[in-house]
Amino acid sequence: MQTRPLGTTGIEVSRLCLGTMTFGEQNSEAEAHEQLDRAVAFGINFIDTAEMYPVPPKAETQGRTEAYIGSWLKQRGSRDDVIIATKATGPGLDHIRGGPRLTRDQLHQAIDASLERLQTDYVDLYQLHWPDRKTNYFGRLGYEHDEEEETTPLEETLGALKELVDAGKVRAIGLSNETPWGVMHALQLAETLGLPRVASVQNPYNLLNRTFEVGLAEIAHREQVGLLAYSPLAFGVLSGKYLKGVRPEGARLTLFERFQRYTNPQAEAATAEYVRIAQDAGLDPAQMALAFVNSRSFLTSNIIGATTMEQLERNLESDFLKLDSEVLEAIEAVHRRQPNPAP
Repeated sequence: MQTRPLGTTGIEVSRLCLGTMTFGEQNSEAEAHEQLDRAVAFGINFIDTAEMYPVPPKAETQGRTEAYIGSWLKQRGSRDDVIIATKATGPGLDHIRGGPRLTRDQLHQAIDASLERLQTDYVDLYQLHWPDRKTNYFGRLGYEHDEEEETTPLEETLGALKELVDAGKVRAIGLSNETPWGVMHALQLAETLGLPRVASVQNPYNLLNRTFEVGLAEIAHREQVGLLAYSPLAFGVLSGKYLKGVRPEGARLTLFERFQRYTNPQAEAATAEYVRIAQDAGLDPAQMALAFVNSRSFLTSNIIGATTMEQLERNLESDFLKLDSEVLEAIEAVHRRQPNPAP
């Protein structure tokens, strides 16, 4: 499998990354271990998780995903040949640390708890799951500025991350659900104050949401802060399995009503067109959608996830697929007619 540099860190990560947010909710510990074994055997060296996982986030399951990865790492006994990324939760989930913020004290608490669950002395990439300020993420449109908003200064957050790097608990740092201003502000502080430089930004990117291209793609190239693309299948919508209101038994959108980001009428209409393009070309729609993300020059790694081994195998096979110019032109034609129907 291709590898790509993680920013300027010297770390090389596989073009496909295994996402794990179903571990502990839709997937048992044994199923999680099976997925991890298969992904590594295929050539994936990059595993992404978060302290708040699994999803949907609940107090009774919080941290279970990291714990499943930790038990796998312990059984496997070869920690250094995999790249483990996790995330510190931002404001809004009061069952985590009594109301998580990205403060110095809380980040020290968060990393220590993650390391204990993961049964490791360090993580390779530690990410801020979302900003400690109100801004446009998780599909929010419009922007309203609040001068009196209580936030944790990014200088404090990056300063705490420096302490974690200096202590050997973290190798590199990254952002997630971040805006162009947030990425550039973090880079500016790193340069002027001698703080750690962010290596990546984990944001949504798929055929229904290409907003990363508007401002962040240029930053990814010029500043070497590449994209870790999450939701590359738009919660599975781009497989076509939910078209015409179908809700397969056991599927995420069937089980959890909260995942509605990619199911509005405009997104469904665009999805139908993308599925038709794939079928006309003799391609699996999900593999086509993943191959499109894989082909982006600003991509560092594409975070795939699955609840069944059959889904995982199909997703892995996208690594072999290169889309021809006719398919790419058809995709762009749909995007011009219906750009970003589910931002």
